[in-house]
Order: sequence, then C-alpha cells, then structure tokens
Amino acid sequence: MRAVAVSAFGAEPELMNLPQPEPGPGEVLVAMAVAGLNPVDWKIADGMLKEAAPHSFPLVLGADGAGEVVAVGPDVRRCTVGDQVFGQFQLVGRGGGSYADYAVAAEDAVAPAPRNVTYATSAAVPTAGTTAYNLVEETRVAEGKRVLIVGATGGVGTFVTQLAAQRGAEVIATARAGSAELMGQLGAGATVDHTLGSVADQVRAAHPDGVDILIDLVSDAAAFADLTGVVRDGGTVVSTVGAADTDMLIEHNLRGFNFLNRPSPQLLSILADQLDAGRLTVLISSEVQLEDAPAALARSRSGRAQGKTVIGL
Repeated sequence: MRAVAVSAFGAEPELMNLPQPEPGPGEVLVAMAVAGLNPVDWKIADGMLKEAAPHSFPLVLGADGAGEVVAVGPDVRRCTVGDQVFGQFQLVGRGGGSYADYAVAAEDAVAPAPRNVTYATSAAVPTAGTTAYNLVEETRVAEGKRVLIVGATGGVGTFVTQLAAQRGAEVIATARAGSAELMGQLGAGATVDHTLGSVADQVRAAHPDGVDILIDLVSDAAAFADLTGVVRDGGTVVSTVGAADTDMLIEHNLRGFNFLNRPSPQLLSILADQLDAGRLTVLISSEVQLEDAPAALARSRSGRAQGKTVIGL
C-alpha cells in the first residue's frame, strides 16, 4: 500500500510502498478516504514521543482520518465491516498512522462518522475537535464568562471559539485584521490583532476589568506569563504548549494548568452530532493528494499554513 512515512526520527517524510497492516485484538482496519494533518504529526516524526513510547520504523505519519472499516480483529464489539468511521490512527509502537491507503485503529479511538458531512470534513476534526471540547470543559467556560483565546485562527482555536460562544461566553480572539470578520462569524465578540503589539496591552485597554478565562494555544512561557496579567483574580488560565508555571499561578490566585488532551469515542460522537446538526463549522484551507503530503507537512512546520489541511487517499 501507499503511505507517507519516516525511516527515523528527523528524517524527511516520503511516499513509500509498505505492507498492509492487520488488525489485532480490539482493533479495526480502515480503508482510508481522507487523513487530517495536524502539527503534532511532524512533531512526532521529530521524536516528540520518543521518551514516552517505543516507535517502529518506517513510521507512517498522521493521527486523524476517516474511512470504511474493512476488517476487524478479535474482541471488537462496536464496529463491523462496512462501518464509516472517523477518529485517531497513530500507533507509534506499530509504525502505523493515517497517511496511508489502510490504517489500523484501536476500536475505542474511532466512532461512527458524521452522516451529513464529507469524509474530508470528518477527517479534519478528531484531534483539534476533541482538544477544543476538552479545553472548554476543563476551563469551565459558561454563560457570562469572558474568554480570551490566543491562537484562535488555527484548527483548535476555531473550534474553541465556536464551542465557547455556544455556551454563552463572551469571546475575545486573537486574529489578524484579515481574519477578524471570519472569527466574528464563528462567535468571537471581539478580536485582537497580535501583529499590532502586545496582546495583553490591547486587551487591558479594551477591557480594563480583565477576562475570566485565558486559553492560550501558542505562547511561550514569557508571553504566557504576561498574558496572565489580564485575568481577573481567581480566574482560569491554560496552556496547550506547556508554558504554564503552576506555582507562579497559585501565587497570583489563578487556577491554571498545562493541558493534556483525553480523546474518547464518546467525545467523537458528540462532535459528530454537532457536525450533523450544522452547529460546528470546519475550516478546510486545502486538500492535497497523498504524494503532496510531505510538502504540506513542510508548510505546517514553517508556520505559514492557514486553516486545516486534509489529505485525499
């Protein structure tokens, strides 16, 4: 089968011909229709998880995807051959991922695909969507809360913006001038252009009474610490990139933490329902073919990519 994989940590991703995988106990084999690209894909290729788990090479890249179940392993109870599913397929210990004609997933890492949207839309959702949903849950976003989302125009940020607005929160999103209208359509009540100077200073000027919740998807430790200054006493702050100093936050009477995502099939089903009901917008900026996935990963690595990229198979 065709697959985009790396032969070692730090190697360039390349199109390879690899054996078709077989599902083990509790696993399903899926004929992939579309894979979703996330920055974590190239980070795993660089060795982000090498201390946490053994890896097998060649390592097929890609966590997210959607397609049709073509075989099931022993002890599979929820899925049957012919089911259309979406979810997460990265199995580093087996060398498996979603950038391939066929991919294996644990049964509890997939769920029935949304019925009213395309495979491409479904494939763009699993990692970013579950991350956003859990962020909104764990920061206790609710009606009347003022939420500052830093990094709002990315895949996770656009979902967080929508989910927070659905809960009745007042959303302030960082966005360049050209994206301000779009973020407003997604539910942001105000935007802050991070290219015009300090986000913290701009938020203080517009909202001198501060915000209740800071959800930061991009800032380093220094920038994150500066932004916590706009959060009201007793407020909540979270970093998805490990920038939160929890001891410092306690000293400033802030509830804060570094976020770790916990996806589940139940959460995927919630997101599928949102998609089918038309309550969640998925912004896909480009769809590329499998042979073009290495170039798309390079664009993601450079930071020049905008919106979600999906890979047709």
